[in-house]
Amino acid sequence: MRIMVISDTESKSLWDYFDKSKVEDVDLIISCGDLKAEYLSFLVTLTSIPVLYVHGNHDVHYQTKPPEGCVCIEDDIYVFQGVRILGLGGSMRYKPGDHQYSEKEMCRRVRRLRFKLLRNRGFDILVTHAPAYQINDGEDLPHRGFQCFRELMEKYRPRYMFHGHVHMSYGRKYKRYDRYQDTEIVNGYERCVVEFE
Repeated sequence: MRIMVISDTESKSLWDYFDKSKVEDVDLIISCGDLKAEYLSFLVTLTSIPVLYVHGNHDVHYQTKPPEGCVCIEDDIYVFQGVRILGLGGSMRYKPGDHQYSEKEMCRRVRRLRFKLLRNRGFDILVTHAPAYQINDGEDLPHRGFQCFRELMEKYRPRYMFHGHVHMSYGRKYKRYDRYQDTEIVNGYERCVVEFE
């Protein structure tokens, strides 16, 4: 299965210069947040590829106009072709607003998932907006990652974690790929295609 991970910046190659051949071998598109709803709707309509998404900290407009034809996987485990995908959007709370959480609030969201995690026997892909704490995150509060994401990876050992939020254009410190124990970590900034075997 080939998964296109997208986040934070709309790809000009896909939106302004769309050509279906660019996605002909892609089976699933996953948005890690902070993308225009119109962009996600455009992708699902023109490609006929399922689009899953979590909220970024700037996605407050989704409340009045969510991406049409796309599936929100917030606080849920979505199974696609046998692959279990867990969604936890949002960033560290740094000002009043939606889709921002303290560490304690994010841990509470994770605890509420325990029955879904038990029923599904874990998950294969963790989809978040913010990164995990001290794994490709920032030192400033707005870009700091969540410790409970590390704990999820330690306990369930998913194959992948997809995130956004820390733009690779911020500097060389931010990497496209990383690893934590058994989990490959992918920064979905703009777009990246991952092979899930």
